[in-house]
Amino acid sequence: MVGILTDIGNIRAENEDSVEFYEDNLMGIYVIADGMGGYNSGEIASSMAVKEVLNYIKTNISLAKPEVIMKEAIFNANNDIFKYSLENEEHRGMGTTITACILINEELIVGHVGDSSCLVLNQLGISKLTKDHSLVQQLIDSGSITESEALTHPNKNIITRALGTSDFVEIDIYKQSIIGIKKIILCTDGLSNFVSNNEIYDIIICNNNEVASKKLIELGKEKGSRDNLSVIVFEGEGI
Repeated sequence: MVGILTDIGNIRAENEDSVEFYEDNLMGIYVIADGMGGYNSGEIASSMAVKEVLNYIKTNISLAKPEVIMKEAIFNANNDIFKYSLENEEHRGMGTTITACILINEELIVGHVGDSSCLVLNQLGISKLTKDHSLVQQLIDSGSITESEALTHPNKNIITRALGTSDFVEIDIYKQSIIGIKKIILCTDGLSNFVSNNEIYDIIICNNNEVASKKLIELGKEKGSRDNLSVIVFEGEGI
């Protein structure tokens, strides 16, 4: 069972997050995106990204290695979103984060652009697999600020890489075995900026995936998230 939920949050007028998944006997595909732009542009960008990446993977997974298909899927979505923004002036400059997973042959392949997150949970605890493409992450990497200072940094919402904002995008690909991984979590920064990894772990370990996703969104809103909040919780080993 997959726990999947997106919520407009406490103050936003629109929900610019998109989430979707697909499972069959051979694989699972899970995609989350956080759009940005003017009036409803972010919603369009994230929806296009999620649908196009998922459909491309479904259609082409047998043609090459999963990591190659993942990168192709995200490249194609980037080109389509960028082209759409050029052809529609009111959506010029729109973009989106994307974090997508393929679970196949006991391997997890993750494609990542932006600051939505992929976390994995095992018997040792919870850890973040992806690395944010954000101003705050750059400051951490350079030693300008600490991890604790990053939590309250005023520019924590500024991303340095997004899908659809230019005709080229650099994509991070992560690949690892799912042996020993019990749960995998995708979430947008509306959740991860307000709910700690330890809090995510405590909720997921005590609830099924559907209940956990609801509790995570509720906690994010209770803790004052000012953004849309989205999460996908799914099984690791044994799918």
